[in-house]
Amino acid sequence: MLGVACALFVGTALAHSGSLGGSRQDLSVPQWLVLMTGGGAVGASFLLASFVTDRSFLRAVHDSERGLGSPVRPLVVIGRIGGVVGLVGVLVTGLFADPLGLTQPLRNLAVLVVWVGWWAGFSMTTYLVGDTWPVLNPWRTVASVLPSLDRSLPERVGSWPSVGLLLALVWLEVVSPVADDPTLLGAVVLAYTVFTVAGAAVFGTETWFSRVDPVSRVFAAYGRVAPLTVEDGRVRARVPGMALSEASWLSGRSDVAFVVALLWVTTYDGFVATPTWRGVVTPLVEAGVPAPLLYPLALVVGFVLFYGAYRLAARSGKRAADSLLTTDEVARRFAPSLLAIAAGYHVAHYLGYFLSLSPALLGALSNPFSPPPPLELVLPSWFGGVGLTFVLVGHVLAIWVAHTAAFELFPSRVQAIRSQYALTAVMVLYTMTSLLIVSQPAIEVPYL
Repeated sequence: MLGVACALFVGTALAHSGSLGGSRQDLSVPQWLVLMTGGGAVGASFLLASFVTDRSFLRAVHDSERGLGSPVRPLVVIGRIGGVVGLVGVLVTGLFADPLGLTQPLRNLAVLVVWVGWWAGFSMTTYLVGDTWPVLNPWRTVASVLPSLDRSLPERVGSWPSVGLLLALVWLEVVSPVADDPTLLGAVVLAYTVFTVAGAAVFGTETWFSRVDPVSRVFAAYGRVAPLTVEDGRVRARVPGMALSEASWLSGRSDVAFVVALLWVTTYDGFVATPTWRGVVTPLVEAGVPAPLLYPLALVVGFVLFYGAYRLAARSGKRAADSLLTTDEVARRFAPSLLAIAAGYHVAHYLGYFLSLSPALLGALSNPFSPPPPLELVLPSWFGGVGLTFVLVGHVLAIWVAHTAAFELFPSRVQAIRSQYALTAVMVLYTMTSLLIVSQPAIEVPYL
C-alpha cells in the first residue's frame, strides 16, 4: 500500500522550481462565494457567541487545564544540542554549497531545513502543539554560555526593534533570492547569528529574546495558541487558543504592534505571490515605478493600514461600550485574539508547501552531502479546501477569544457585546483578505 501511495502522490521535483514559495491548489467554487461565505461565517460566529454564552460558561472553558508532568531534563539537553547541530549544518551546507556541489535549492540541506523544516514545519508545531523554541533556539544556547554586559534597554524603546526586524526579515525573504540561493542563505544566517549572539551578550539573554529578537517573539506568540504549555517546570494541557484571553504579556503599544505585524507579514508573504498583486504592480512598473521600490512600500503601507484599522476598531469599541478605559488598554486586551487569525492563515499558506517538499527534505537529511534526486509530493485537487478551513477556524477562534476578553474587560453584558462591533467588522475584513489570497493560485513573485 505504501508503494502504491508513493507512486500516486510523489513525483520528481522540478529543477526549475525557483523560489520555494508556498503552493496552493485551484478551487472549483467561485471566488466571490468563498469570500462571502467566509465573511458570513465569522459574523455568524460573533452573533452565536454573543447570545448563547455567559461569563461562567466562558470562564469554565478557558480555565480547563490538566497537568501532564515535568519535562525530562535529558530531552531538554538533547533539544539544545540538536538546535546547535542544526545551525552548524545550515551554515556548512549553505556557505560551502559550491565546493560541496550542493547548489540546487531542492538538494541543499540549508535551504530545505530553513524554509521547509523550520519556517514551515516547525512554525506550525508552535501553534498546533506547543512552543519548544526556547529549548531548540541555538542562538540562545550559545549566548547563555557567554559572558554578558547586561546593559539595560530603555523602557521607552519597548519592543519596537522586534517590529522593525520582523518587517525587515520578511522584506529580505521576498525581494532577495535567499529562498533558493544556498550561499546567500548561509551568509544571511551567519550575519543573523553574529547579530543575535552579540545583542544577547550586550543586553542579556532574557531581555534580547523577549523584547528584541523577532524569531523568538514570533514563536512565543504562536505558542499561546497551542494546547500545551510549560508552567513552573510542568507541562500543562489546555483548550487550544484559550491562553489568548489573557493579555498580561503585552505591556504597551509596541507589543500590540508586533502582534499586528505578525498578522500582516504572514498575509503579505502570500499576497505578493498572487495574480491580484501582479495586476496591481504591472501598470505601476509599466509607468516607470521601480519594482524593487514597490515591495518595501507595500510592506510598510500594509502594516500601517492593518495597525491603523485595528487601532480604529479599538477606539470605536471603547466608544460603543461607553467605557472610561483608554484606547491603548482596549487595544492591548483584544490584540491576542489576532494571533488565532495569524496561525490559521499560516497553516493554510504553508501546510501544502511543507507536505509537498517534505520528501526532498527527508532525502537531504538522510545524506546531507550527497542527497538523492529531490522528490515532491503531489497533493490532490481538493487540498485547497483544507487551507480555507484553517483560515475560517482561526477567525472563528479569534471571535471567541475576543468575546471572552470583552466579558472580562467590561462589567456589563451590553458593554461587552457593543465593544466588539468594530473589531468583528475588522476581523471580517481580515477574513476576506486571507480567503482572497488562499483562494488564488500561487505564482512567481513578479518583477523580481
